[in-house]
Amino acid sequence: MKKANSHGSPADGLTEPSITLTPARFVTVKLAATLTGISEKAIRRKIERGVWLEGKHWRRADGGIFIDMKAYERWADKGQA
Repeated sequence: MKKANSHGSPADGLTEPSITLTPARFVTVKLAATLTGISEKAIRRKIERGVWLEGKHWRRADGGIFIDMKAYERWADKGQA
């Protein structure tokens, strides 16, 4: 007797549900560092020196700093990364 696996297969008419992940637009400095390869320290320096502007590249929320990944991508596309 053949056992069906828990995921099913196209042959038995069962398919795995598809999952779509949408990345967050605003992320913590720590996650931005992981995603971009720029260190947390370098990100904080860009904020302190005014290279990245509050309201344009980052914002404050819930007591923390959140980087706008769309703004980062525009910034990086200009060759300033």
